[in-house]
Amino acid sequence: MKKWMISIGVICLIGALYMLPIVGFSERQEAIIPQTSDKNACEIFIEVEGQEEKIPLETYITGVVAAEMPVSFKKEALKAQAIAARTYALKTTNYGKIAIAPTVAKQVFYDEEQRKANWASNFLGNEKKIVEAINETQGQVILYNNELITAMFHSTSNGKTESAYGYGGNDIPYLQSVASISDQTSPKFEAEQEWTLAQWNKLWPIQWQPSDFNRIQLFYNDSGRVERLQLGNNVWTGREVRTLLGIPSTDFTIIFNANKRKVQVKTQGYGHGVGMSQYGAEAMANEGKTAAEILHYYYQDIEIKKIDACLK
Repeated sequence: MKKWMISIGVICLIGALYMLPIVGFSERQEAIIPQTSDKNACEIFIEVEGQEEKIPLETYITGVVAAEMPVSFKKEALKAQAIAARTYALKTTNYGKIAIAPTVAKQVFYDEEQRKANWASNFLGNEKKIVEAINETQGQVILYNNELITAMFHSTSNGKTESAYGYGGNDIPYLQSVASISDQTSPKFEAEQEWTLAQWNKLWPIQWQPSDFNRIQLFYNDSGRVERLQLGNNVWTGREVRTLLGIPSTDFTIIFNANKRKVQVKTQGYGHGVGMSQYGAEAMANEGKTAAEILHYYYQDIEIKKIDACLK
């Protein structure tokens, strides 16, 4: 794999094709005018599955931030999201050489048509806010030992982020568990779901009886998430249970409510819990923290630098 040079300087702009759209408003706020550049600009394009054409990197990041983080969040939180999303995209696509899915398995992406539909009459104002966050972080990425990190992020932790080791068994120095207490005020912090026993049994490879719920053993890891669930000789990882049930996180409890004759599962947090908590980032931004301070908190011993796309 070719490595890209990283420089602290401004991204080389000697190139063809337009760069990230800059929001340009008339007095009536009628249009968003794309920024254009010189003919020979060095530019990275991202191939998004389902899109007809490749998309300039910064335009792609605009669509990711709009999809992944509420536009109501503070600009510093949006900037932190932009830097994390840009890093994740370049790492995952090998600087645009591999296509990326626009889904939660990778990064959700909304094109301009989707953003207009979602934001309706407030499209121009929301687009301006997102694009400003992108422009102010243009080209910035997160590095560890001069290599792009795997910049994982999630909506809401259970009060503590998950480590890479707790999630997948691999210890990654910059993905360690940190406190994120403010997540407990997130609207996505707690959830409860119910199933009849018949509905529940359709989801599992075994058939449960009401008495089985008293025999469940849940083993938790250091971040308070379920490492494994054991029922007799049957064992599932917390991640397997989350996928099987479609629940928000791996911090869960399971009971059978005999009065209602239903299985009840309560969860805390939303997402895999690794890396930056988006609601935690918003809380830090509300406290006056900058995007850089947010990223240095959730990713340990990292650097934030600009890529130089001309030094390929």
